[in-house]
Amino acid sequence: MGFFSRVPKVNTDERAVDVLLSRGVAEVIVKADLRRKLLSGERLRVKLGIDPTSPDLHIGRSIPLLKLRDFQNLGHQVVFIVGDFTAVIGDTSDKDAERPMLSNEVIEKNKKTYFEQVGKILDLSKVELRYNSEWLKPLNYRQIGEHADLFSVADFIARDVIKRRLEQGKRVSLRELLYPLMQGYDSVAVEADVELGGMDQKFNVLAGRPMQEHFKQRPQDILLNPLIEGLDGAKMSSSRGNVIALTAVPGDMYGKVMSMADGQVATYFELCTRVPMEEVAEICKGHPKEAKMRLARETVTLYHGATAAQKAEQDWTNTFSKGEVPQDAPTAAAGKLRDIVKDVSTSELRRLVEQGAVSSVVSGKKISSIDESVADDVIRIGKHRFIKVL
Repeated sequence: MGFFSRVPKVNTDERAVDVLLSRGVAEVIVKADLRRKLLSGERLRVKLGIDPTSPDLHIGRSIPLLKLRDFQNLGHQVVFIVGDFTAVIGDTSDKDAERPMLSNEVIEKNKKTYFEQVGKILDLSKVELRYNSEWLKPLNYRQIGEHADLFSVADFIARDVIKRRLEQGKRVSLRELLYPLMQGYDSVAVEADVELGGMDQKFNVLAGRPMQEHFKQRPQDILLNPLIEGLDGAKMSSSRGNVIALTAVPGDMYGKVMSMADGQVATYFELCTRVPMEEVAEICKGHPKEAKMRLARETVTLYHGATAAQKAEQDWTNTFSKGEVPQDAPTAAAGKLRDIVKDVSTSELRRLVEQGAVSSVVSGKKISSIDESVADDVIRIGKHRFIKVL
C-alpha cells in the first residue's frame, strides 16, 4: 500500500488536457486516442530524445522540454534520452546535406552537462534519465536487419529533405537510413506511450509506431511542436549563432531577447514561456518594447530566477539609455577576436565584423578583422552584448 501511495496522482482536468494538446503544438497523432488516455487517469510514459551534437542546448529545444514539463505537472512519467549513440549516425531531418559522423570523444564532451541543462526546466527527481547507447550499442546485424525489414527505401526517400537532395544530385548515405530505425527502437526500449519532437522529426518519430507493434507493444501517440526562427529571422542554428543558449548568463540572455524582431515576440511567448495565453494577448497589445522586455524578463526568470532577471533588466536599461557596460558582462582572456568570441561560428563572427557590429568600448572604434588582437578592453557586439577582455 505504501508503494502505491507514492505514485503521483494524474490530473485529468479537461481544460488542462486541452491546453496540453494545443499550446505549442503543430500536430498530434492520434489526437483522439491521446486525449482519451489523458482524461482516463492512466499514467503515461512520455519520451523525448536529444542528440548531443553541440555542448549547449538552445531555446529551440525548450519547446519540447516545456511540453515535457506540462506532462510532468499533470503527473505523467517523463523519460528523457540523451542520444549518445544516435549522435554517431547523425540525423539529417533538418539538413540539406548529410551530417558527418561524430567521434566518441566529441559526443562524450558534448553530453556532459545535458541532464544539468534539462534540469533548468524539468524536475529531475521525477525524470527517468537514459542514454540510448544502453540498448543500441549491443544490437547485432540480425536484429538491425529485423528492424530494417519494417520499412522501405521508398518511404525514406519520399521525405521532402531527402527527395530534394536527391533531385539536386547530392549524396545520401546508407548510414542515414539507420537513424529512424534507431529512434524507433528507443521507443521500444523505454516502452513509450507518447513521443515528442519537432515537425522536422515527423518521419523519425512515426518510426516508433510500427517498431512497437512489431515488439507487441501498444503504438505510441505523437505530439509534434512547430519550429521557431532564430533571432535573426532565419532558421535557428547553433552554427549560425542566432540562438539563445540555455546556459547563457542572465545579461546575455536578456540582451539577445531584446535583439529579436518585434514580430517574433508573440511566438516566443507561446512556445518558449508558460505565461498564460490570455495574458500574452494583452501584453502584445501594448508597446512592442514593453512586450519584448516582459518576454526577456520571463525568459531569464525561467532559467536563472526572478532576482537575476531583475538585475539583467536594470543592466540592459542602463546600457541602452546611458551607454554603460553591465557589471556581470562575461570575461575573456586577451587574444584574437575569433578566440575571444567562442559562442558563434567563425562565418557569423566575420559577418558581424564586416557589418561594423563589433567595436571597442574603450576606443569607440570598429574592429576590422576577426584576427585583430584585443586586450584590456571591452568588446561590444551589436547593441546589447559586451565581453570584458582582461
